[in-house]
Amino acid sequence: MIDYIVVGLGLAGIAFCEELETAGKEFVVFEDDSQQSSTVAGGLYNPVILKRFTPVWNADEQLEIAMPFYKVLEKKLQTAFDEKLEVLRRFVDVEEQNMWFEASDKPKLSKYLDTKLITNTNKAIDASFSLGRVKETGRIFTGKLLKAYREYLQNKNSLRIENFQYDKLSIADNSVTYQNIQAKKIVFCEGFGIKQNPFFSYLPLNGTKGELLTIKAPNLKVDSVIKSSVFIIPMGNDIYRIGATYNWEDKTNLPTEEAKNELVEKLSKLIKCEYEIIDQVAGIRPTVADRRPLIGTHPKHTQIAVLNGLGTRGVMIGPTVAKQLYNHLMHQAELPDEINIKRFEKRYRKSIAKELDDKRRAENARRKQNS
Repeated sequence: MIDYIVVGLGLAGIAFCEELETAGKEFVVFEDDSQQSSTVAGGLYNPVILKRFTPVWNADEQLEIAMPFYKVLEKKLQTAFDEKLEVLRRFVDVEEQNMWFEASDKPKLSKYLDTKLITNTNKAIDASFSLGRVKETGRIFTGKLLKAYREYLQNKNSLRIENFQYDKLSIADNSVTYQNIQAKKIVFCEGFGIKQNPFFSYLPLNGTKGELLTIKAPNLKVDSVIKSSVFIIPMGNDIYRIGATYNWEDKTNLPTEEAKNELVEKLSKLIKCEYEIIDQVAGIRPTVADRRPLIGTHPKHTQIAVLNGLGTRGVMIGPTVAKQLYNHLMHQAELPDEINIKRFEKRYRKSIAKELDDKRRAENARRKQNS
């Protein structure tokens, strides 16, 4: 018997696997490449919500855990994927400048917002009202991280690239069995794929589609992230990532013309140089109605757990909540109420009641047909 089965190898899955590795636990990961949000993510870590100049939820704690986490992981994988990158907020008028200064006086923001404004000297950027610099920011090359970690697990023979079939999971009192693998516990880290998971489909993970463009702009000459109605992330060699859109209806990973036009229109108000679109990608962010992660054990089966709902800030949140879930599963540490899936127990009871009602209806229909 091994210790864990982990389903899903995005940012959440990697963070939990690292908790297991650190503790010397034996595990196997199943990944089917169905979810793209971690792969296509911009990968920024930024402690400030720049639309409203408010602090990111638990930003201090998340950065304190995430930064050493990625440093250790870089050394372990012998791959560099954490880049310290300046984030600049473009102001559209004097009122936004004043809001920035007001926010910088608040205790949770003072160490992150630089009160010395930056005068724009780049002729390719339209920023006549200056820019504000956010401190302690950067970018994780998520695609590079995911590729390196996958290879690491493959070399250990701990990764199976295949679709996980829920109906083949057998549940005992103190273990689970899948195929020929018996494990003490199983953790689902599937992102938007949780919608197909019968154990946790009752959870309100809505999912938000995001699309990004990649452009080549030789005259842009930007080496910081520029944030306005869209963000510009420099990728090197005159290549930039532009994003992102938010679509609450479309749940496919297919790029759309509508999103491209939206990004192009917003970009036209920020830059004043020629560029070429060289790529467009899309993914479904695992977003939750109350904007908090979904962490905890199944209401009926405590050996089945979920680590999901990291939303738009998985790079920052992932290492923290993975540690909290591990401590909960192994040491019975209490999960914070705001992330614990117990907050949705009423939804679970309703889903069970509906399932029983549907079965009764189907059975009555079958009997009526046979009579």
